[in-house]
Amino acid sequence: MERMKLYEKLVNLNGISGYESSVRKFVREELEKVSDEIVQDKLGSVFGISHGNGPKIMIAGHMDEVGAMVVKITDKGFIKMIPIGGIDPKVLLSQNVNIVVSEDKLIRGVIGAVPPHISRGLDERKDITFDDLLLDIGAESKEHAMEMGVRIGQQVVPVNNYYVMEDGNKIVSKAWDNRFGVGMAIEIMREIHGTNHPNTVIAGATVQEEVGLRGAITATNLIKPDLFIAIDVSPVGDFLDSNHPRAFGKLGEGFLVRFYDPRCIMHQGIKKFIENLAQEKNIKYQQFLSMGGTDAAAAQYSGAVVATIGLPGRYIHTTAAIIDVRDVEEVKKMVLAIIENFDQKALDEVNANV
Repeated sequence: MERMKLYEKLVNLNGISGYESSVRKFVREELEKVSDEIVQDKLGSVFGISHGNGPKIMIAGHMDEVGAMVVKITDKGFIKMIPIGGIDPKVLLSQNVNIVVSEDKLIRGVIGAVPPHISRGLDERKDITFDDLLLDIGAESKEHAMEMGVRIGQQVVPVNNYYVMEDGNKIVSKAWDNRFGVGMAIEIMREIHGTNHPNTVIAGATVQEEVGLRGAITATNLIKPDLFIAIDVSPVGDFLDSNHPRAFGKLGEGFLVRFYDPRCIMHQGIKKFIENLAQEKNIKYQQFLSMGGTDAAAAQYSGAVVATIGLPGRYIHTTAAIIDVRDVEEVKKMVLAIIENFDQKALDEVNANV
């Protein structure tokens, strides 16, 4: 799907929290083509700036994906791991994964599952933890694994299986959360490059969101935006029973207005501004409640008004999440509408409606 080539490149990159260098390199190269200036903080978040005379609008996806880290090589050559970010160990059973040795070398392996022929009759039913997982790379000993290039501290990521589903609208991949937001930040900078707009736009990507929103803390305190927009993929519950208390959001029905999560109750002024603008411009949106969090929660502490523009996603934090390209278009239309309409008067009105 030509429309999504940028995003396909991004999701195929590897970069768990703290290991975002390959993603950052790609993002920086793309932003340099369409930005007046590039700014990068010491933690590794990177942004392009399009200068204007109005309020500072900061638009951010996060580079990191969930995954695992090598913490031990057993005497038999198996690899023990810890999770990086919120990933359920059951998701990884029987999955093909890569150990990232360097930019040029990946070691493929499988996270083993005990066959029923072995476990039957042992009554070992229990919740699986990361301590139960063994990554098998075909090594015959610890020394053999190290000869292959395995070292403590390397990142482990799923082997990606990106594909467009039969309906032509939905796409399956690892790392939609949140290479989508990164790709959208790049798209926005491409769209406004060389145009007149009433603001200074700072768009790009943060690091280490999945382990505590760390990149957003350093980046927003460096930039000090007036308005911060986190673009992130949020876990919709459209596959749940309609009476389920978390059955918010549906693929194909537009972007998500994240009115509540445990760390960020949406600012009422910006909520009103976004909803009114979406209605005026015929942009599809949905109300969304989440029990997770986004970079918007951290950005509040810089003094900015914050909002999350969410993309609906099924099965996030797994090796096979699903998004809908129709929602991608609604997110893009909404962010561009904000840039075009959020001048100093709008900022003053938003701040007056806290």
